[in-house]
Amino acid sequence: MRPDDPKIRWVDEPKLGITGRMYLPMFAQGLTTTFKHLKRSLAGDVLTVSYPDQEPRIDAPLIYRGVHRLNRDEQGRVKCVACFLCATACPAHCIDIVGVESPWPDREKYPQSFTIDELRCIYCGMCEEACPVDAIELTSLYNLTGRSREEMIFDKEKLLSVFDATKDTEPMRSAPTEGTNA
Repeated sequence: MRPDDPKIRWVDEPKLGITGRMYLPMFAQGLTTTFKHLKRSLAGDVLTVSYPDQEPRIDAPLIYRGVHRLNRDEQGRVKCVACFLCATACPAHCIDIVGVESPWPDREKYPQSFTIDELRCIYCGMCEEACPVDAIELTSLYNLTGRSREEMIFDKEKLLSVFDATKDTEPMRSAPTEGTNA
């Protein structure tokens, strides 16, 4: 389009009033926020945690998105059916699955290899949303460290070991809880 095109509607910049031109209202708003934080810290509501000496408290661990895990079914087998929906839905393309024919009669395939590059992952949760059998979940484990890139590529055994480590503290979201009829 050209600048003199009649379809273009030019809008003039609005004139600021006296309060808009002064910094005093914004300055007062900033001081108000600062005093609210000071009041909270003086009341004992700690805002800063000295990590790693103190572990931070995650308010809602069931909605926090941390390290991935592969869930197991009731017989202890990997719950994944190698449908590749998680790898397809992943915007970071960090999931790689090699599916083979299943030796069990209740499914067609299972993953021979399942790897997630945790350094490439953006922890969006699309993989767990896409999974039709709730085989992959994000846990509330936040202290993910490694000394090399290879340590940060989680294979099937490492993902299953995360499940074994977190199954008691974080039950599967798909598992029925006591008192429900699911």
